[in-house]
Amino acid sequence: MDSVRWLARGMHDVPEPDDWLSPRESERLAPLRFPKRRMESRLARWTAKHAVACALGLDAGLVTLASIEIERASSGAPVVYVAGNPAPVAVSMTDRADWAVCAVAGRGMGVGTDLELVEFRTEAFVRDWFTPAERDRVLGAAPGQWRDLLANLVWSAKESALKVLETGLRRDTRSVEVDVIETNGEQRWARLAVRSEEGVMFPGWWHRYGDFLLTVVADVDSFPPTTMDEPPRLTSAVPSHSWLPKQ
Repeated sequence: MDSVRWLARGMHDVPEPDDWLSPRESERLAPLRFPKRRMESRLARWTAKHAVACALGLDAGLVTLASIEIERASSGAPVVYVAGNPAPVAVSMTDRADWAVCAVAGRGMGVGTDLELVEFRTEAFVRDWFTPAERDRVLGAAPGQWRDLLANLVWSAKESALKVLETGLRRDTRSVEVDVIETNGEQRWARLAVRSEEGVMFPGWWHRYGDFLLTVVADVDSFPPTTMDEPPRLTSAVPSHSWLPKQ
């Protein structure tokens, strides 16, 4: 059975200079005028580069990080190169509230990950984006922490599965349906599954870390995801929004 490893980093970890970016990456980020997009793009790349370096047994020096490039396939899915050569890994990237996660698997394995906050989701949101079965499960739960967690869990698992499908939100979120198999993801990695409307099943996992919720979905069955940090940084992560203007 395959395995997925993951790494989390916070906005405070990202250095101000861009000497860890490749020249092409610097050119790609230069036109980003809005602070939010630029800061989140830098955070996602910083996290992914460290995750790839760790997975491949490389050092995390600036020269090595600059040699690791995160490109995009025509589908929009991330593709990794090291020193100009395709890396033997598959990655998925996600960020939320000044934190980013990169999941790394072997090349040829489809993997998707999504990071969300456990926060209130309106009934209108659930009705607009969820399948009838998902709506019944979420709206049938008693209002409160479990209902908030469940709504965000279903949404996060959908996002992860759509990354495996390499479509993202270009595809209708109701074309995939989430089954929360195990409900104890606040203590450990718990199982879930996502079925596409074509009948393809994508096994996955979920885990809550404080205010954050992390899902990992793959196109093959896998062991529970393992962190590259021990303990994982998300355990003590505090959500923030550093791109907002300071008062």
